[in-house]
Amino acid sequence: MKRIEPFFPLAHGVPRVDDRRVLSGIVYVIRNGFQWKDAPKAYSPHKTLYNRFIRWSRLGVFDRIFTTLTKQAGRAKRLMIDATHLKAHRTAASQLKKGLFPRHIGRTKGGLNSKLHAMCDGQGRPVCLHLTAGQVSDFKGADVLLADLPAETKEVIGDRNYDSNIIRHSLTNRKSKPPYDWHLYKKRHLIENMFAKLKDWRRVATRYDRCAHTFMSAIHIAASFIFYFKE
Repeated sequence: MKRIEPFFPLAHGVPRVDDRRVLSGIVYVIRNGFQWKDAPKAYSPHKTLYNRFIRWSRLGVFDRIFTTLTKQAGRAKRLMIDATHLKAHRTAASQLKKGLFPRHIGRTKGGLNSKLHAMCDGQGRPVCLHLTAGQVSDFKGADVLLADLPAETKEVIGDRNYDSNIIRHSLTNRKSKPPYDWHLYKKRHLIENMFAKLKDWRRVATRYDRCAHTFMSAIHIAASFIFYFKE
């Protein structure tokens, strides 16, 4: 808790419920896929959990925690890129009102869903995450992920979905075709394992949140606790 306390806004006026207890309740709901009203009362009233989660999400608290933890872990020379679909529950898929921010929910053969584009390091830890509608191509997701590629990166491993001259040129700035290393490619299982671990958290595997920023907060919470709080 000491590592992330600086990211939470200071309390003003009436003392609020302990941040650690509320955060534990938020984690419990996201991991187990419960409705907020079903959260154990020991964590505090469910309205407190929900309101604090929404407010902190809008302030970008969980996004900043994840970003800071990835930077503290150090930059990797080898990164892996991939994407996965996350099914949208009917509670998240209601019609979008005009003028609101996009929800990043689209329709594919599998129904309504979102797509999570990700890069992970050589230890299988996510270092960059980007959410789009389910029908958005992997190329467009790659454009965002590769735009801020760390200078330390020497290799980027991806499957055939990322085999395009544009992506290769953005990575190497040369026209020659890079050699194919089968032994190196086999290490891609790390990013597949990363997606599997994220989807163990029920409110990540199935999207219940209507707003994209709250859903991304849930993903960043899961990623932070799974991969960066193990010690």
